[in-house]
Amino acid sequence: MQCQPCKDCYKQDRPIFDPSTSRTYSTIPCVAAECLDDTHTSCDFNNREHCTYKVSYGDGSTTEGDFSWETISLYSSLEDVPVAFPQTVIGCGHNNVGIFGEQSSGIVGLGNGPFSLAGQLKPKTGGTFSYCLTPMYEGDAKPSYLHFGDRGEVTVKGAVSTPFIIDIARPSMYFVVMEAISVGSKRIEFPRNGEDGNILIDSGATMTYLPDEVYSGLEGEMVNEVKLPRTNSPIKGLRLCFGITPGEEYHIPTVFAHFKGGGVVELHSINTFVKASDTVICLAFRSGSQAIFGNLAQQDILVGYDTQHNTVTFLNTDCTSEL
Repeated sequence: MQCQPCKDCYKQDRPIFDPSTSRTYSTIPCVAAECLDDTHTSCDFNNREHCTYKVSYGDGSTTEGDFSWETISLYSSLEDVPVAFPQTVIGCGHNNVGIFGEQSSGIVGLGNGPFSLAGQLKPKTGGTFSYCLTPMYEGDAKPSYLHFGDRGEVTVKGAVSTPFIIDIARPSMYFVVMEAISVGSKRIEFPRNGEDGNILIDSGATMTYLPDEVYSGLEGEMVNEVKLPRTNSPIKGLRLCFGITPGEEYHIPTVFAHFKGGGVVELHSINTFVKASDTVICLAFRSGSQAIFGNLAQQDILVGYDTQHNTVTFLNTDCTSEL
């Protein structure tokens, strides 16, 4: 989360957290196990005695600052009262660069590592959690939901599951096997990596990144299917854009994501296109060496994680309704 004093921070609506005003905040010493056990931390014993961190995310966003302890509180769905978790490890970020909205104060870590929020709560939640991301660009923004424990299980009819693979080099990340994507009558196969996962499920990355040949196939099919005039992108890095007339309806074909195990997830226009201006929409996918299933693609999808059984579960739903 962004912290004072801020050296390089993005603009946020709410006041930036000032750790000097908190009675439960403290920096983590260099000799603490939390500092010694994390790959993103470091210590400069010549200039400071507390632990610092630097983390880079899949979409190029970075944050660095003080590795710290703080008490956080989450509401219990059973009693509707806050439950305190003292000495939770947080990153108090003094330099934060990336694609962040002004309503955001930072990033909640949900990775499979010991110091993400999900990892730290695992002894009490059993390693189960889910989130449902509401559409970010559809009128008034509604709150998204994040549930841990029993409330975080996704077992309803229609949900599809796929195993996630532990990458020894990046054990905190959720890699899955996406077999193909299809749009219209075209099925575009993903390159196979043997038993390894070929795409990263990342709620912290905004865009979805695909291998070059997969992206090219998807872009070509969208050009064939979308009956709108091509136009240039006002946002750097988005290659395929169309002009729209405000108030007029237009058709965007559904994209189907095919996962290992037979699960198919529908990606509708809110998942595949972003409104770049009042008159321009752009494909919210990019070509990249590391395939990433980003958060725009996860909107209006209930996504559940079971870190005991190593599965990710998807359910197309309306995330504006509390689940």
